[in-house]
This record gives sequence, C-alpha cells and structure tokens, in this order.
Amino acid sequence: MEEKRFGSLKEFYPFYLTEHRNTTSRVLHFIGTGFVLLLIPVAILFRDARLLILIPFVGYGFAWMGHYFFEKNRPATFKYPGYSLASDFILFWHLLTGKQKFRE
Repeated sequence: MEEKRFGSLKEFYPFYLTEHRNTTSRVLHFIGTGFVLLLIPVAILFRDARLLILIPFVGYGFAWMGHYFFEKNRPATFKYPGYSLASDFILFWHLLTGKQKFRE
C-alpha cells in the first residue's frame, strides 16, 4: 500500500492531529513548544546565544516523550519536518486559544 504524501500544510494538519490524540502527549507538546518560545526572549534578554542550542532538545524532547510513551507512534518529524514543526506551533496556538482541547 502506498503511503499518502502531503502537498501542503493544510492537507497535513488533519493527519497531524490524528497522531496527537493522547491528552498527556498534547500537554507535553504544549510544554515543549512553550519552553521553546520562552527560550528565545530569554537568550536575547541575557545576551546568551548558547541558550538557543537548547531549543531542539527542549522542543523535541517533550514532544518525542509524548509520542514514544503515550501515543505509541513515530513522530511525523522524521518524514515531514517542516510541516510537523509548523503544526507544533499551530497546535500550541489552538490549545492556548481553546480552538483545540487537550482532551479529545
């Protein structure tokens, strides 16, 4: 069976949501993305670019724990890194604004 290929973020995002149904996983993604968004101004405030090195470890660390331990699936980052990263921020915003719920 041929795997579906996504040609746009608009096509990809519904698939992304199916890979993020677990409440704990969504919370971990939210925390990781939130820390990433905090690291940038903290690095600027303290004038320490070394803090930016932490971004992938913090962002993906929390998200991948959610996938491996709670979703029991492989992160979409490996096949769709750009769409997956963009979707992380979209999900963060949707959770923050209530458009999406932590619990499905």
